[in-house]
Amino acid sequence: METTPISNTQTSISAAGRSQSASWIRGAVFTALFAALFVAFSFAKIPLGFSSVPITLQTFAVMLAGGLLGSFYGFLSIMIVLLLTATGLPLLGGYGGISVIFGATGGFIWMFPISALLIGFASDRLFARTKKLNRTGIAWLFVSLVLFSVVLAYVGGVPWYAFKAKLSFNAAMVGGCYPFLFGDFVKAIAATALISTLRPMLARLR
Repeated sequence: METTPISNTQTSISAAGRSQSASWIRGAVFTALFAALFVAFSFAKIPLGFSSVPITLQTFAVMLAGGLLGSFYGFLSIMIVLLLTATGLPLLGGYGGISVIFGATGGFIWMFPISALLIGFASDRLFARTKKLNRTGIAWLFVSLVLFSVVLAYVGGVPWYAFKAKLSFNAAMVGGCYPFLFGDFVKAIAATALISTLRPMLARLR
Protein backbone atom coordinates (compact mmCIF):
# COMPACT_ATOMS: atom_id res chain seq x y z
CA MET A 1 0.00 0.00 0.00
CA GLU A 2 1.13 3.56 -0.68
CA THR A 3 0.23 4.65 2.85
CA THR A 4 2.69 2.31 4.62
CA PRO A 5 5.79 4.54 4.32
CA ILE A 6 3.79 7.54 5.48
CA SER A 7 2.46 5.59 8.44
CA ASN A 8 5.94 4.44 9.38
CA THR A 9 7.24 7.99 9.11
CA GLN A 10 4.44 9.31 11.31
CA THR A 11 5.12 6.60 13.87
CA SER A 12 8.83 7.47 13.93
CA ILE A 13 8.09 11.17 14.35
CA SER A 14 5.62 10.43 17.14
CA ALA A 15 8.14 8.19 18.93
CA ALA A 16 10.86 10.84 18.60
CA GLY A 17 8.50 13.45 19.99
CA ARG A 18 7.63 11.30 22.99
CA SER A 19 11.30 10.60 23.63
CA GLN A 20 12.18 14.29 23.49
CA SER A 21 9.27 15.16 25.77
CA ALA A 22 10.31 12.51 28.30
CA SER A 23 13.88 13.81 28.20
CA TRP A 24 12.77 17.37 28.99
CA ILE A 25 10.56 16.11 31.81
CA ARG A 26 13.49 14.20 33.29
CA GLY A 27 15.64 17.30 32.91
CA ALA A 28 13.10 19.48 34.70
CA VAL A 29 12.76 16.97 37.55
CA PHE A 30 16.52 16.61 38.02
CA THR A 31 16.97 20.39 37.81
CA ALA A 32 14.43 20.89 40.59
CA LEU A 33 15.97 18.14 42.71
CA PHE A 34 19.49 19.52 42.48
CA ALA A 35 18.27 23.08 43.03
CA ALA A 36 16.66 21.81 46.24
CA LEU A 37 19.88 19.99 47.15
CA PHE A 38 21.86 23.21 46.66
CA VAL A 39 19.43 25.08 48.92
CA ALA A 40 19.54 22.35 51.58
CA PHE A 41 23.35 22.22 51.52
CA SER A 42 23.53 26.00 51.93
CA PHE A 43 21.93 25.58 55.36
CA ALA A 44 24.70 23.18 56.42
CA LYS A 45 27.22 25.79 57.49
CA ILE A 46 29.78 26.39 60.19
CA PRO A 47 30.48 30.08 60.96
CA LEU A 48 34.08 31.09 61.60
CA GLY A 49 34.64 33.74 64.22
CA PHE A 50 37.44 35.46 62.32
CA SER A 51 35.70 35.55 58.93
CA SER A 52 32.29 36.38 57.46
CA VAL A 53 32.75 33.46 55.03
CA PRO A 54 31.29 30.29 56.61
CA ILE A 55 32.13 26.68 55.87
CA THR A 56 29.24 25.24 53.81
CA LEU A 57 28.37 22.33 51.54
CA GLN A 58 27.34 24.63 48.69
CA THR A 59 30.41 23.86 46.59
CA PHE A 60 29.75 20.13 47.05
CA ALA A 61 26.22 20.59 45.67
CA VAL A 62 27.61 22.56 42.72
CA MET A 63 30.11 19.79 41.95
CA LEU A 64 27.36 17.16 41.99
CA ALA A 65 24.96 19.26 39.92
CA GLY A 66 27.47 19.87 37.14
CA GLY A 67 29.01 16.41 37.24
CA LEU A 68 25.76 14.44 37.30
CA LEU A 69 23.42 16.64 35.26
CA GLY A 70 25.84 17.96 32.68
CA SER A 71 26.51 21.52 31.60
CA PHE A 72 22.99 22.75 30.72
CA TYR A 73 20.91 21.32 33.55
CA GLY A 74 23.73 21.70 36.07
CA PHE A 75 23.99 25.40 35.29
CA LEU A 76 20.20 25.79 35.30
CA SER A 77 19.73 24.11 38.70
CA ILE A 78 22.14 26.52 40.40
CA MET A 79 21.18 29.64 38.45
CA ILE A 80 17.49 29.23 39.31
CA VAL A 81 18.31 29.31 43.01
CA LEU A 82 20.41 32.46 42.66
CA LEU A 83 17.71 34.24 40.67
CA LEU A 84 15.06 33.31 43.23
CA THR A 85 17.40 34.41 46.03
CA ALA A 86 17.89 37.76 44.32
CA THR A 87 14.11 38.31 44.42
CA GLY A 88 14.20 38.02 48.21
CA LEU A 89 13.51 34.34 48.88
CA PRO A 90 15.68 33.13 51.81
CA LEU A 91 17.27 30.22 49.97
CA LEU A 92 20.97 30.66 50.72
CA GLY A 93 21.45 29.68 54.32
CA GLY A 94 18.17 31.36 55.28
CA TYR A 95 19.01 34.68 53.64
CA GLY A 96 17.81 36.30 50.44
CA GLY A 97 17.80 39.52 48.46
CA ILE A 98 20.24 41.53 46.39
CA SER A 99 22.25 42.26 49.53
CA VAL A 100 23.15 38.57 49.74
CA ILE A 101 24.09 38.29 46.08
CA PHE A 102 26.30 41.37 46.34
CA GLY A 103 27.44 40.88 49.92
CA ALA A 104 30.90 39.92 51.16
CA THR A 105 30.52 36.38 49.81
CA GLY A 106 29.01 37.54 46.52
CA GLY A 107 32.11 36.74 44.51
CA PHE A 108 31.84 33.09 45.56
CA ILE A 109 28.11 33.02 44.86
CA TRP A 110 28.51 34.37 41.31
CA MET A 111 30.94 31.58 40.51
CA PHE A 112 28.53 28.79 41.47
CA PRO A 113 26.54 28.58 38.19
CA ILE A 114 29.69 29.09 36.12
CA SER A 115 31.37 26.28 38.06
CA ALA A 116 28.41 23.97 37.44
CA LEU A 117 28.49 24.83 33.74
CA LEU A 118 32.21 24.13 33.33
CA ILE A 119 32.17 20.99 35.49
CA GLY A 120 29.19 19.76 33.48
CA PHE A 121 31.01 20.42 30.23
CA ALA A 122 34.03 18.45 31.42
CA SER A 123 31.83 15.63 32.71
CA ASP A 124 29.87 15.52 29.44
CA ARG A 125 33.09 15.13 27.50
CA LEU A 126 34.46 12.43 29.82
CA PHE A 127 31.26 10.36 29.68
CA ALA A 128 30.54 10.98 25.99
CA ARG A 129 32.11 7.72 24.81
CA THR A 130 32.06 5.57 27.92
CA LYS A 131 29.79 4.84 30.87
CA LYS A 132 32.57 3.76 33.19
CA LEU A 133 35.63 5.95 33.64
CA ASN A 134 39.07 4.39 33.84
CA ARG A 135 41.72 5.72 36.23
CA THR A 136 42.77 8.41 33.78
CA GLY A 137 39.19 9.55 33.33
CA ILE A 138 38.64 9.65 37.10
CA ALA A 139 41.83 11.68 37.51
CA TRP A 140 40.67 14.18 34.89
CA LEU A 141 37.27 14.40 36.58
CA PHE A 142 38.96 15.23 39.90
CA VAL A 143 41.17 17.85 38.23
CA SER A 144 38.14 19.47 36.58
CA LEU A 145 36.34 19.65 39.94
CA VAL A 146 39.33 21.30 41.59
CA LEU A 147 39.90 23.78 38.76
CA PHE A 148 36.29 24.71 38.01
CA SER A 149 34.94 24.68 41.54
CA VAL A 150 37.71 25.21 44.07
CA VAL A 151 40.13 27.43 42.12
CA LEU A 152 37.44 29.34 40.22
CA ALA A 153 35.55 30.07 43.44
CA TYR A 154 38.59 31.71 45.00
CA VAL A 155 39.46 33.60 41.83
CA GLY A 156 36.07 35.28 41.96
CA GLY A 157 35.44 35.21 45.68
CA VAL A 158 38.62 36.40 47.39
CA PRO A 159 39.09 39.74 45.53
CA TRP A 160 35.43 40.62 46.03
CA TYR A 161 35.64 39.66 49.71
CA ALA A 162 38.71 41.88 50.10
CA PHE A 163 36.85 44.75 48.43
CA LYS A 164 33.64 44.45 50.47
CA ALA A 165 35.37 43.81 53.81
CA LYS A 166 38.03 46.45 53.09
CA LEU A 167 40.85 43.96 53.65
CA SER A 168 44.23 43.51 52.07
CA PHE A 169 44.53 40.61 49.65
CA ASN A 170 46.59 38.61 52.16
CA ALA A 171 44.01 39.17 54.88
CA ALA A 172 41.24 38.14 52.49
CA MET A 173 43.13 34.92 51.70
CA VAL A 174 43.39 34.20 55.43
CA GLY A 175 39.69 34.84 55.97
CA GLY A 176 38.30 33.52 52.70
CA CYS A 177 40.62 30.86 51.33
CA TYR A 178 43.20 29.10 53.50
CA PRO A 179 40.82 27.69 56.15
CA PHE A 180 38.64 26.09 53.45
CA LEU A 181 41.19 24.41 51.19
CA PHE A 182 41.40 21.07 52.98
CA GLY A 183 37.61 20.73 53.12
CA ASP A 184 37.31 21.68 49.44
CA PHE A 185 39.72 18.93 48.42
CA VAL A 186 37.78 16.42 50.54
CA LYS A 187 34.57 17.53 48.79
CA ALA A 188 36.26 17.14 45.40
CA ILE A 189 37.37 13.60 46.27
CA ALA A 190 33.88 12.66 47.49
CA ALA A 191 32.22 14.27 44.45
CA THR A 192 34.59 12.44 42.10
CA ALA A 193 33.62 9.11 43.68
CA LEU A 194 29.89 9.85 43.53
CA ILE A 195 29.89 11.22 39.98
CA SER A 196 31.96 8.38 38.54
CA THR A 197 29.64 5.87 40.25
CA LEU A 198 26.22 7.47 39.80
CA ARG A 199 26.38 9.22 36.44
CA PRO A 200 26.33 5.97 34.42
CA MET A 201 23.11 5.05 36.24
CA LEU A 202 21.27 8.26 35.36
CA ALA A 203 19.11 8.48 32.26
CA ARG A 204 20.81 10.51 29.56
CA LEU A 205 19.67 14.13 29.62
CA ARG A 206 19.54 16.30 26.52
